[in-house]
Amino acid sequence: MWRLLSARAALRGVWRAEERRGRAESVTEAAAGAMERAVVRCVPSEPKLSLSFALADGSHKNMQRDQSEPLGRVLSRIATNALKGQAKVIAAKKSRKNRPNASGGAACAGPGAEPAAPCEPVVKLYYREEPVAEDVLNVDAWQDGAVLQIGDVKYKVERNPPAFTELRLPRYIMAGFPVCPKLSLEFGDPASSLFRWYREAKPGATEPEGEGPSSLSPSSASPRWTETGVNERVYTPSNADIGLRLKLRCTPGNGQRFGPSRELESVCPVEAGPGTCTFDHRHLYTKKVTDGSLIRTVSYNLLADTYAQTEFSRTVLYPYCAPYALELDYRQNLIQKELTGYNADLICLQEVDRAVFTDSLVPALEAFGLEGAFRVKQHEGLATFYRKSKFSLLSQHDISFHEALQSDPLHKELLEKLALYPAAQERVFQRSSVLQVLVLQSTKDSSKKICVANTHLYWHPKGGYIRLIQIAVALAHIRHVSWDVYPGIPVIFCGDFNSTPSTGMYHFVINGNIPEEHEDWASNGEEERCNMSLTHFFKLRSACGEPAYTNYVGGFHGCLDYIFIDLNALEVEQVIPLPSHEEVTTHQALPSVSHPSDHIALVSDLKWK
Repeated sequence: MWRLLSARAALRGVWRAEERRGRAESVTEAAAGAMERAVVRCVPSEPKLSLSFALADGSHKNMQRDQSEPLGRVLSRIATNALKGQAKVIAAKKSRKNRPNASGGAACAGPGAEPAAPCEPVVKLYYREEPVAEDVLNVDAWQDGAVLQIGDVKYKVERNPPAFTELRLPRYIMAGFPVCPKLSLEFGDPASSLFRWYREAKPGATEPEGEGPSSLSPSSASPRWTETGVNERVYTPSNADIGLRLKLRCTPGNGQRFGPSRELESVCPVEAGPGTCTFDHRHLYTKKVTDGSLIRTVSYNLLADTYAQTEFSRTVLYPYCAPYALELDYRQNLIQKELTGYNADLICLQEVDRAVFTDSLVPALEAFGLEGAFRVKQHEGLATFYRKSKFSLLSQHDISFHEALQSDPLHKELLEKLALYPAAQERVFQRSSVLQVLVLQSTKDSSKKICVANTHLYWHPKGGYIRLIQIAVALAHIRHVSWDVYPGIPVIFCGDFNSTPSTGMYHFVINGNIPEEHEDWASNGEEERCNMSLTHFFKLRSACGEPAYTNYVGGFHGCLDYIFIDLNALEVEQVIPLPSHEEVTTHQALPSVSHPSDHIALVSDLKWK
């Protein structure tokens, strides 16, 4: 028995001992000696509890029982299962008479006799060395630290230990790009859990002198695995890993104890990366997280998979892009590396598929200290992430533009103006664009709050007047949140506004007004003209200025994306340089094998005034 200096140190030692012995026993079980483990999951909101353990015959049992059921019924069922297991063992012995008798459960036969019919084992539950009465209900009987005895085998009961409810590796893995497993825990948290990465041993590789096989499986037919030396949640494969599969071993924890370990292997071997990417040079400016006085902010249209994976996209919009580079599995590697490399405090994303948010962005960015919120539009939506060490989420105030315009009294005057132009009003009501608004509070200074808005305005080149209506609704709603709900808090407004600096939308945001004679009110012809004058009371500017372009495709390039900041409270510390024109056009246009979107991320370090 080890003298445990700490649970984490003990687990590391146990893992190494397990690998040398070629076994995959649980860490807690190894540290506890001969005591087996019986895991009980019992949640008040659910009618049933689950009981999981391994019988002496090697079979694994996972029982679902009513919490209100008397203990005796469960013990009887366990005895029946154990009896069946013994019968299988005895049947196997009869066919292998010359083999040693299997352990676990005595049969009713004398020494040297033929295996006879098994006897039902005694099954008891003890708590603090006293037997638990069989009329006690399951919810009360199965306490943490109780001991279940099945024949000669004893099991330590662990009630609600930390456990993974989901654990998955990405399908496509590339050298030089972070591998971020998707994981969900119950009764635990990732920060208190243990991770260990292995790579498949190269064919013909020899074991270090004095070491046994490094595979965690004793079968010689199974792959052999060697340690990578990385014991963190995220692993970035090197060129040495190309052609080899990866294995991750995870032990869930909660700061007090650890649950059963799980292992998972990558489906495919590590592939070679694309070489230099458009964002690699930008990462030189963002190697570290900013100090508390700065807010590194990113705005980025990711190019939704639902739009990238169409015949029109492959043949008309992006015919210059290699088909594999439009595949989501490939692009996700680039997106994860690009976003995590910015070490941002705020990340506002547009064109985010729901599955990409849950399966890719959340696992990757959570591993680097960010938490996110999602707002669906139709087939895709908006996502905003914030650094948990700097901000906490106070509230969220998302709206759909057309719904807010029709139902919120805040927009009554604008709706009355629009109602004078029925054709334009109908077009505006047909659009599904949304606005995501988060109010964040500084974790260091509770008096500092900030309103972070994120949007993706209507895309059509002739939709200028629709974008004017949408931005008017957005600014009125943001003012309500930042003045009425949280008086006087500053605003950061990010997004893909689908408007160049020469448009009415940009003029309105920067100057605070738009005259009724502006040409954008007739952007789709005289039939839909809707002349009106609008004003707002913010003092906003574009943190990144007016770049030559933030969107670069075969048939168009221009500045469509902005980070608008409240000049009354915020100022720009630095703007991270955009990729050079040479980098953007290396593969003709965007997206490409070295850039995952048709847009370019805006990155700026902002400072409280």
